Amino acid sequence: MTDTRDSDHPEDSSTARPGARRRMAPLPVKTRPTLKEQAYEQIEEAIVTLRLPPGAVVSEQAMSEMTGIGRTPIREAIQRLAQENLIVVLPQRGLLVAEMDVRKQLRLLETRREVERLIARSAARRATETERKRFAQLAADFLAEAESNDDTNFVRTDREFNELCLVAARNEFAEGAMRLMHGLSRRFWYVHYKQAADLPETARLHAAIADAIARADVDGAGQAIDRLLDLMEQFTKATVLSDF
Repeated sequence: MTDTRDSDHPEDSSTARPGARRRMAPLPVKTRPTLKEQAYEQIEEAIVTLRLPPGAVVSEQAMSEMTGIGRTPIREAIQRLAQENLIVVLPQRGLLVAEMDVRKQLRLLETRREVERLIARSAARRATETERKRFAQLAADFLAEAESNDDTNFVRTDREFNELCLVAARNEFAEGAMRLMHGLSRRFWYVHYKQAADLPETARLHAAIADAIARADVDGAGQAIDRLLDLMEQFTKATVLSDF
């Protein structure tokens, strides 16, 4: 396959002499998430999986008790969740888990298609060898979740996949736009997938994207994203019709 990577592709090894064996970079040591990151991940998952349902009013203290994390990291996580439109801060009243709007979800998909295609193609072009190995493992994880029909682990794998795509794409402007959409998209899918969507097919389509990025297949990654977003659009429209 023709090498489609840009000249700005970050290399994992030093430039080799002609005929020399390429030296692969060692896998990085996975660092423990900060308390702020742990708080964000736990609260975001609770919102996406409806343990904190739309319309619920909660407090910082309740979230601290739920996660076992102190108030300062919780407050920082709430600020991020508010920026992502998953939480609405009500002055002097608490925190409101944002309601869902199906028509707004369709508008979100219009934007998501263009931004996510850019991110997937950029990740396929610019990912390091270490990142490609992780994408290959995530593809296998998605296929396992398709086989087991495991929605909770799919949500967790999807979150890690989304984060890795943003890192590998190396485009801070696309990253900022995409972060505003990930949580809303994942919660909408989780709420409605049993009535209108197909978890195994969704997981297989995610696996195809991860596999294309792992293989540095730029066009394949863009095409796989389009197939996934086609399914999401059909699913969202079916949800609209079911509400009438």
